[in-house]
Amino acid sequence: MLEDLRRLVYEMHLELPKNNLVVSTSGNASAIDRNKGYVVIKPSGIAYEKLTPSNLVIVDLSGEIVEGNLKPSVDCETHLRIYNENLLVGGVVHTHSPFATAFAIHGREIPVICTAMADEFGAPIPCAPYKAVGGDGIGRVVASYLNQSPVVLIERHGVFSTGGDLKTAIKRAIICEDIARLAIYSSIIGPLSAMNQNLVENAHNVYVSNYGQG
Repeated sequence: MLEDLRRLVYEMHLELPKNNLVVSTSGNASAIDRNKGYVVIKPSGIAYEKLTPSNLVIVDLSGEIVEGNLKPSVDCETHLRIYNENLLVGGVVHTHSPFATAFAIHGREIPVICTAMADEFGAPIPCAPYKAVGGDGIGRVVASYLNQSPVVLIERHGVFSTGGDLKTAIKRAIICEDIARLAIYSSIIGPLSAMNQNLVENAHNVYVSNYGQG
């Protein structure tokens, strides 16, 4: 079932350790088939090198397993809540990437410090209050912040990145970590300061309207 989506979710999971966004079995990604109302997600506690398209788990939007012999990720309810709350989301990524999570540990947003961040996000990456893992509490709070940013930090926890598709969500998770790394390195030189808002909006608008071949 959902062979193409399984293959995509599998391939995108490989991008997480490749880009140093996860260690061991932490982190997860999912994508949704909106027509069927099914979500493909990583099984709980399985090492990335042991993942295959066939051992991913398919669940419906209420969390019932549709196909798969393994338990879905412990963050499954979080992913499902995000999909249920925001119909524009097609992919969700969760990481504990070190530089972005350093901001989350301190409960701090990542300010717009450079054009790369202005281009992709056009706004700070917010840090939502701590919610316990399990249940849909994290999903609800992430969904409530998506009108501000497609990437949300959870205090003392990590990063949730969303997109209209999973490739976009992965891209944003990678850029978020890179910006957080630059921010922490820059803070060694001096205090961080945010870009002028007019410059941020102009850079973001140019990027959205002109970047790429589309």
